[in-house]
Amino acid sequence: MGEEMHAEQRHHIETVMQVAEQAKQTPSALLHDEIIRDSWMRCVHEHKLDPTRMQEAIILPHQQVREHQDQIEEFLHIARHGLETLYHQVAGLGYVVLLTDARGVTVDFIGDLQLDPSLKKAGLYLGSDWSEINAGTCGVGTCISTGQALTVHQGDHFDATHIPLTCTAAPIYDAMGHMKAVLDISALTSPGKKESQHLALQLVRMYSLQIENAYFLHRFRHEWILRLSTAPEFLEVSPEYLIAIDASGKIIGHNRRAQLIFGEVPQELIGRRIDSLLNVSTDDLHRFVAVQPVDRRALMVSGTQKLVFLSALAPARSLLEAARARIEPPTPEPLAALSGGDPQLDRQISRAARLINSPISILVTGETGSGKEYFAKALHQSSERRHGPFVPVNCAAIPDTLIESELFGYAPGSFSGASPKGKRGLIQEADGGTLFLDEIGDMPKPLQARLLRVLSEKEVLPVGATRAVEVNIRVVAATHCALESLVREGVFRDDLYYRLSGAHFTLPPVRERKDLSWIIDRVLALHGRKSSDQPAPTLDAESRAVLLAHSWPGNLRELRNVIEFASAVCRDNEITLIDLPEYLSAPPNNTHTLGTSFQDLSLNSIESSELLAQLRAARWNVTAAANAMGISRMTLYRRMKRYGIEHPQ
Repeated sequence: MGEEMHAEQRHHIETVMQVAEQAKQTPSALLHDEIIRDSWMRCVHEHKLDPTRMQEAIILPHQQVREHQDQIEEFLHIARHGLETLYHQVAGLGYVVLLTDARGVTVDFIGDLQLDPSLKKAGLYLGSDWSEINAGTCGVGTCISTGQALTVHQGDHFDATHIPLTCTAAPIYDAMGHMKAVLDISALTSPGKKESQHLALQLVRMYSLQIENAYFLHRFRHEWILRLSTAPEFLEVSPEYLIAIDASGKIIGHNRRAQLIFGEVPQELIGRRIDSLLNVSTDDLHRFVAVQPVDRRALMVSGTQKLVFLSALAPARSLLEAARARIEPPTPEPLAALSGGDPQLDRQISRAARLINSPISILVTGETGSGKEYFAKALHQSSERRHGPFVPVNCAAIPDTLIESELFGYAPGSFSGASPKGKRGLIQEADGGTLFLDEIGDMPKPLQARLLRVLSEKEVLPVGATRAVEVNIRVVAATHCALESLVREGVFRDDLYYRLSGAHFTLPPVRERKDLSWIIDRVLALHGRKSSDQPAPTLDAESRAVLLAHSWPGNLRELRNVIEFASAVCRDNEITLIDLPEYLSAPPNNTHTLGTSFQDLSLNSIESSELLAQLRAARWNVTAAANAMGISRMTLYRRMKRYGIEHPQ
């Protein structure tokens, strides 16, 4: 197979060189359509790419990917639902779904993580750069160059490295007619004929248009939006043309298809008065709202015989309110109170503040004790759901035999020992509020399917019941482990992972935070008092220096334990060096070495090191270590097995 691929690659390179070098069409050139031939010519003559140089996929570092994501973050949140829906349509066929920005960098990705190494090597992965100038002829890059939806199938690719792939992409435009992003579905293998991707092309076109229109409706929700269609039956469900106008009747935005009905280039529509294009004025728009029968909402395109049907959407709020809404609101106090000026955490808080009332699920990751539950509570308290309950569930602390009934509840008499009255589960208890699923990675796999149904159907079926109960919840999940690794191992469902990670926040460990002194003072104020009528103790300079130098493998949880211990034993309400636990006041040892090496470790290695540190601190008393970590003994044993940690005895 390897020799066959090398031969195929050599033949492909020869074909590319022949097409690029000859001025007139040859039989070999005729094997490829005009778009592909033109792209090959650009690759050689404009981008100066060498067809004999086979280049592995370019994957940008995480920080650069984050910068690309930040530039279109609002759009990403709106597009996510379209990506998830499209993936469910094509997942069983071996496709992955990519969303790139207008420069060709993949800013969102959904695929089978069990194929992770192969996908990453092929570039079908988050952070991959598919611009034509870097990757040559490919679905995303050539879509950006041409502005057209297309399929680049196997040998259509310029780089011989990519000829096993099939890539189908469609552009997504903003309200000014500029390309905003590219939606792509790709597969590692596919049938040889390009016609096999016809349905893929139609799907990508359809979902790119849906995402484009959804972003348009969100972007101009505070203005008049005109929805136009040549077919009255589809006016309300799938309008072809979208136009936004201001209070004076001037066009301030439109979807790309709107230029087709007026025969104008996109830039020429912006600033035009709507009554110069349609036989309607702003004073007449109330006649075209949805309450009117469709056949009474017909009008002519000015200067033509084209008949269209109009549905007008009034502004969601007054123009004054809309102007106020465009001013960046202050960060809600519960979220702002999480940071004392740490830049990394401040960035996460700023992102979270824009999602406090969004329905999308949130995944919070970070080391044990880094404050994931505090973050989830602050999200809840900052949102309109703050009047509802905040229900925390530690998936690692509930025994496997009880977690189903605890989460989903049960009907009367559904099993031996069940209450005759039945019981509402924790999911129902969170109705109208927020359900916080801590240590979601430890949820048994059979229950993951049931949780997925709760998230997708917004209803819960208690154990032994025959009728589901509707629930209105916002889910925030948290874990200290790398869920992607669990998906690849087959321990965690990939569809649940994608559903939970609508927005992903990673909290920095205490050792990396620049506001550590502020954290110490805050923990002192909250947990340092011996009694409610006594002020919090103070720290002398020497003890503060020791706390600032410590690596804090247990993060905020360890810091709180240290403060509570020191506050309890200190005299005259001042903490000195002798009041700190012995392991802190002792000379530097492996604890510090462990802390300094953390930055170079993977997340799984950090978890392993944390677990080892907790076991050593508890003198290998498994029960004590499990209690300190807030998990069950069985969960701790499972993690010891996962990381290959054995008891010394």
